[in-house]
Amino acid sequence: MLAHFLDVAMEMGRYEIIEDDASYWGEIPGLQGVWAKHQTLAGCQRELREALSDWIALRLRMGLEIPEIAGINLNQVGTAIHA
Repeated sequence: MLAHFLDVAMEMGRYEIIEDDASYWGEIPGLQGVWAKHQTLAGCQRELREALSDWIALRLRMGLEIPEIAGINLNQVGTAIHA
């Protein structure tokens, strides 16, 4: 379930080139604080996936809400872990 959530969220990722230094900026809309910057698009995608994983882990640990994506509700996972 977590891997599917990550895959679906990454498909929502938006990327752009920062003209000043020709690096890539990536973010996942709706997931505040999930962003990455790297010199290559592939690197930006890797960094973004890592940022997403860390963001999910932190929110689960802190008991904070995670938005449902494509019918996947990770908040139920957090409840099961803390029960």
